[in-house]
Amino acid sequence: MGREQESSSSEVMKFFENRFGAHEGVLADILGSAMGRHIDDADLYFEYTTAQSLSMEEGMVKKGGRHVSQGVGARILSGEKTGYAITEEIRPETLHEIIRTARSISLGTEGVSALRITPARRDSASLYPVSDTDLDVPLSLKKELLLEADSAARSQDPRVVQVMASVSTEMKSVMVVRRDGLVSADRLPLVRVNVTVIAEENGQRQTGSFGYGGRIPFSEVMGEPLRHAAREAARQAIVNLGARPCPTGSMPVVLGPGWPGILLHEAIGHGLEGDFNRKGTSAFSGRIGEHVASSLCTIVDDGTLPHRRGSLNVDDEGTPTQRTVLIENGVLKGYLQDRLNARLMGAAPTGNGRRESYAHPPMPRMTNTIMLPGETDPEEIVRSLDKGVYAVNFGGGQVDITSGKFVFSTSEAYWVENGRIQYPVRGATLIGNGPDVLTRVSMVGSDLHLDPGVGTCGKDGQSVPVGVGLPTIRVENLTVGGTA
Repeated sequence: MGREQESSSSEVMKFFENRFGAHEGVLADILGSAMGRHIDDADLYFEYTTAQSLSMEEGMVKKGGRHVSQGVGARILSGEKTGYAITEEIRPETLHEIIRTARSISLGTEGVSALRITPARRDSASLYPVSDTDLDVPLSLKKELLLEADSAARSQDPRVVQVMASVSTEMKSVMVVRRDGLVSADRLPLVRVNVTVIAEENGQRQTGSFGYGGRIPFSEVMGEPLRHAAREAARQAIVNLGARPCPTGSMPVVLGPGWPGILLHEAIGHGLEGDFNRKGTSAFSGRIGEHVASSLCTIVDDGTLPHRRGSLNVDDEGTPTQRTVLIENGVLKGYLQDRLNARLMGAAPTGNGRRESYAHPPMPRMTNTIMLPGETDPEEIVRSLDKGVYAVNFGGGQVDITSGKFVFSTSEAYWVENGRIQYPVRGATLIGNGPDVLTRVSMVGSDLHLDPGVGTCGKDGQSVPVGVGLPTIRVENLTVGGTA
């Protein structure tokens, strides 16, 4: 563990102590009242967040803002029951009140025995040593950067008619105090820039979008990275202007590296989260040790990648994140676990307990979900297509966790014949079944790419930042829908 992160963890703890009176003695007293028979677990989640954003359209600032939020969530677990209560007013009195409320939700009127706990601090790894000053950029500079993006997109092609660009930064300080006395703290930076371009030709309009982000200093997206995002968004829009209707039917499909891993995240990743498998509602329930994919497929969830959008030093329950092997050479090895589902399933937490904010209880969620690379040249994979679709980027999608069925729309795709790209296609949708699609993977490239850092995952009304990664892969007999 690095000295910088040790200092950061301690600084966050001192911040909550000094600003809100959350001293160890107070915390011990409060969580002590959440001990006793019939209580299996309990925690307090403190949060203080500052966020800033600026957006521009048609060369003019359209929206800007600065937001500060704070609060605490108290959770009491008894069996499968969860009692959860929150407060925005962080004082010892209100902390006692939300603990009592959460306890009454979980246990009803049944009493408990108050015990004394001894808090123990834990310092964590240093995956994103970014300070407040690394995100503190003057509004005038942000405006200048967005104007640069606007200019870069328009200079790409005269058919660009509209440019929308945005920048956002966030610094979230969190502290988790658990019933076992463990106190963990973290400071979570987050940066994102995004450019959307509309191009027009002969009355037809098409859109392209690109962005960057991560737990990084703002300087890493300034200048050329933001201009590149603008040019890439413009390129996608221009490509789609020349796109033809996509042929339909069952055919081989090649998925490009990087962001197309979102199909992996949605169609497969959610089905490997502990809560769905504990309840038996996932297509992967009860299948550990079985072959669920091609032997070419090894899939991991890794929350320990430095500076990645989905990474965490500790999860939102105070558990260190880790690299969890989910599928190895086609065999299902395990699930993603928070503390609740791990306890109920007799498993160990994997550091995947995540929540959107203090106002939400944690649940098992992905961090950075990645298919590991193979040994095949990615160009060879594209050349292997006799007739099929090469999907480079994805837009939206829908997945049914229980059945595993999915529908994804492509935002950039090409028709390939005799191993050569013929023309871009529009309206291409990929239709299939998550567990089944893994068994159809016939080639895996050596070119693993991580997404550019813009992923956000939704589940049960909560959104959290995530990452994906994928090498170029070939999938056999995937249903492709399109427009006539």
